[in-house]
Amino acid sequence: MEQVDRAPRKRGAFITFEGGDGAGKSTHIRFLADALRSQGTEVVCVREPGGTHAGEALRRIVLDPQTKNLCDEAELFIYEAARAQVVAEVIEPALARGAVVLCDRFYDSTVAYQACGRGLDRAFVERANLFAARGLVPDRTVLMKSGASAARSLARATHSSGADRMEAAGLDFHERVNAAFDELESTAPDRVRTVVSSKTKARTAKLVFQAVADVVGWDADRLPFDDAYFEAANKIHGAGKSRRARGSRGGRHRGAKGPGGQSPAPKASKGGAQNKGAGGNRERSRARKRKGGEAS
Repeated sequence: MEQVDRAPRKRGAFITFEGGDGAGKSTHIRFLADALRSQGTEVVCVREPGGTHAGEALRRIVLDPQTKNLCDEAELFIYEAARAQVVAEVIEPALARGAVVLCDRFYDSTVAYQACGRGLDRAFVERANLFAARGLVPDRTVLMKSGASAARSLARATHSSGADRMEAAGLDFHERVNAAFDELESTAPDRVRTVVSSKTKARTAKLVFQAVADVVGWDADRLPFDDAYFEAANKIHGAGKSRRARGSRGGRHRGAKGPGGQSPAPKASKGGAQNKGAGGNRERSRARKRKGGEAS
């Protein structure tokens, strides 16, 4: 029987998004996913904790404000358990078949929140992270910064439906978390790229695309999208807590729609992306523009 040589399937790319609450991660994950899908790339979006049946159940426990007296060690292990499951069940299989995986938070958040924020031993947290991640390291991490104070970022993240359990941990806690994120790029300069949100989503989206260009096969100096495409980002609103489960700290990701669930790519050439939920969202958008800066 004739042997047919087959080239090995190319491994996909694993891109994580990090940053404090209200930094804009959810919005720009969705915009990047739409851009990649418009080119025929399979994209899988997940969030931490979550992304699997078990992970979403753990998410509800750890982020529910009604979860009282949860000790810091238990909190850490809930995050690690959810991570181990989403890596094994979703992320590794997606990468093996060549998909691009976009993850809203990964183990850098655990260092920021549980080690620096809660005060758990950092060396132990980092070992637990690598164990739960099964040795998986992101190909690129986009560190989103709002340019605002911790207090203002929290207000932005919680304006729709109040704070979840982590967001309600107090301003001092979130200032420690933000300080940890400030140091992230210096600890992993080959992996981490910092993007400071501009006053427009279009500008920020372009910066995000440039930050991941080499990982997804784009030329950072000549992106395969024109200015009109990026202007469509200004009409795409962040997921917002009014559009996600109570206690969520991420946008609408896998779990609600199943693996690789796709949303339509914005049609910039025909006047920009569709503005879903236009009424309330337009008013919120105008209010945010009057205050200056980009919403998460």
